[in-house]
Amino acid sequence: MSSPEQARDSGEARPRKIIHIDMDAFYASVEQRDNPDLRGKPLAVGGSAERGVVAAASYEARKFGVRSAMPSITAKRQCPELIFVKPRFEVYKAVSRQIRDIFAEHTETIEPLSLDEAYLDVTENFQNIPLATEIATAIRAKILAETGLTASAGISYNKFLAKLASDHRKPNGQFVITPRMGAAFVESLPVGRFHGIGPATTTKFNGLGIFTGLDIRNQTLEFLSANFGKSGAHYYWISRGVDERPVRANRIRKSIGAENTFSNDLAAFDALAAELQPLIQKVWRHCESTGTRGRTVTLKIKFFDFEIITRSRSVPTQVSNHADLERLAIDLLRHEMPLQKSVRLLGVSLSALHDQGPSEPQLDLPI
Repeated sequence: MSSPEQARDSGEARPRKIIHIDMDAFYASVEQRDNPDLRGKPLAVGGSAERGVVAAASYEARKFGVRSAMPSITAKRQCPELIFVKPRFEVYKAVSRQIRDIFAEHTETIEPLSLDEAYLDVTENFQNIPLATEIATAIRAKILAETGLTASAGISYNKFLAKLASDHRKPNGQFVITPRMGAAFVESLPVGRFHGIGPATTTKFNGLGIFTGLDIRNQTLEFLSANFGKSGAHYYWISRGVDERPVRANRIRKSIGAENTFSNDLAAFDALAAELQPLIQKVWRHCESTGTRGRTVTLKIKFFDFEIITRSRSVPTQVSNHADLERLAIDLLRHEMPLQKSVRLLGVSLSALHDQGPSEPQLDLPI
């Protein structure tokens, strides 16, 4: 059986044509579009309260270092002129549906990642346009004409490179990574820029003396698998510009989760509860951006000796707000206290997912 790289080199299959469309500062741009007084000003969508979190930041705010998932109090400190606007997710969803309709004029193979980004496989397309760049240009122009918003596009022969390409000319641009360019483009890329590699994995790579795509490529498959488990093979191939994952239309996600490995092991409840907060916020932010809700909350604990336990709780109705998700997750942690061993990693996930209906009841949890 040939490897993905060998298959491509031998011409067994023609390269796919994949576009990654990513709206520019989507939530913030919608707010600036609808309120001219906000245009050209540093704007954050989210709560301004002490425990609030930035859901999205305008490019004017990003110049000050404000970014999504940042605590609002930190964002305000970095940009004293920052304007906070409460999110209007129903509006964002409506605009997202407009954008999806534009995608659907070109292909039925659409894999939404959130309200503001998606992969499109246009290898075969309804207009029989031979160049994916032309399709991306047409899509971006129509999005601007119909919504007043700008989008960036990345075009390549696989999903990994298409997503890298869309980041390369942001905002309001597009970039192509051809099969000839793929491997070389990845060489100088810092490992932290690889989609799916977060801060903890970046630190682990750096600790092994691996800082760039070329450094990953110089490792054996056995070495990467030994150090990164199942992800090792994925890193091995993408460092070579190879990614055989198809664009999956109507992708069904079984759970939404986030986890973090600590720089130092923890054991105290308050410290662990504090570490849960950004994970809970990340999970809920994804719920809000995709319109999904779930009934089962799971807490993952990895101890210093790498033993892993999970604890779950299911509720009769969907977890419909951040506060309920937080109470369930913290309660699961509280039930495990006192811990007999220190903890190196915590994770939170929400499962039993479905799309949020128009009259989703609020959940009143007796915790």
